Amino acid sequence: MEKEYTIRELTKLCHETAQEKGFWDEKRNIGEALMLIVTELAEAMEAHRIQDQANFKEELADTFIRLFDLCGGLEIDIQEEIDKKAQRNKQRPYKHGKIC
Repeated sequence: MEKEYTIRELTKLCHETAQEKGFWDEKRNIGEALMLIVTELAEAMEAHRIQDQANFKEELADTFIRLFDLCGGLEIDIQEEIDKKAQRNKQRPYKHGKIC
């Protein structure tokens, strides 16, 4: 059985890999890094549109890898941030009070 990683461990793994591959040799453009995350989501949407389930899953993984890498580079404890936000969301009203 393969090791299961925490979000913190995945963030560290993704960021270390990106560093090893040279993506952090120079100061990162944060706007560009965010748009690369959006690009991965767009690629997932296209895979979904054409019903390519394997590629859809891979593009979602790419999205998380880029996001975890960015969080690692910016020293954001995204596991802590997700936990805090999830706890706040539990306190919000049904559909966040929106009528849709």
